[in-house]
Amino acid sequence: AQGSFMPDVSPLDLNTASAELTALPGIGPELARRIVEHRETAGPFTAVEELLEVPGIGEAKLAALEDA
Repeated sequence: AQGSFMPDVSPLDLNTASAELTALPGIGPELARRIVEHRETAGPFTAVEELLEVPGIGEAKLAALEDA
């Protein structure tokens, strides 16, 4: 049997991830920094929709992240 490559698709923990956030679609270093900054000032995320409170993340980007 031939093995196939399976990428790591385990969900990213928004409350512990830092540089790993850039692996998400549409998230670059600056947006990852904002997510971490928001988490540090507002406390842990309790729902993925709270990403809408981060400057630079709108409905379209959130939808892309939810589909990822």
